[in-house]
Amino acid sequence: MGLLRQLFGPSRDEIWKQLAAETGASYESEFWTGSKVSIDYGQWTITLDTYTVNTGKTQHTYTRFRAPYVNPDGFRFGIYRKDLFTPLAKWLGMQDIEVGHPDFDEAFVIQGNNDQQVKALFEGDSIRKLITAQPDVSFMVRGDQGWFSRIHPEGVDELYFQAYGIIQDVPRLKELFALFGLVLDRLCELGSAYESSPLPKAPT
Repeated sequence: MGLLRQLFGPSRDEIWKQLAAETGASYESEFWTGSKVSIDYGQWTITLDTYTVNTGKTQHTYTRFRAPYVNPDGFRFGIYRKDLFTPLAKWLGMQDIEVGHPDFDEAFVIQGNNDQQVKALFEGDSIRKLITAQPDVSFMVRGDQGWFSRIHPEGVDELYFQAYGIIQDVPRLKELFALFGLVLDRLCELGSAYESSPLPKAPT
């Protein structure tokens, strides 16, 4: 184990345990579900874990953050870094909302079902800086896609972030937890989230 650590550095589990210790989060590792780090922020729980997509010949692993919350007005957004295919996608009709900050608008594709809410969400410097600091961004509000895929109660959506690979950079992981907290707070200010638990209480 010592030789492997010298060759490849600390493992994901070692780094995520360190993250949990430094942030007061909880760390869990199970054989079937893998490792995860969860932190309570107000009434919400923000969870970090990984998932793997098997394409038959190859496997692709992603790091993700999730936080379910009550979404009273159904506001949705998605933000992604622009790439070589963005001009073609825009030509084919892909939505791209500009929020009024040229450098930010130039770097990202921003989508949403309410332009004014999107602009208000990204108005603050702190949220924009934390997003800009991420080399790989796929950040959105994700809703259930029907009864057969429902994972949360009706009216509960999920703040969701994913990036390719396993993130093992503690400062970056802390920034993502901070980003989730800031966005959840801002959604509350905009009336697009409630400061209440999104999950029903267990019977006593």
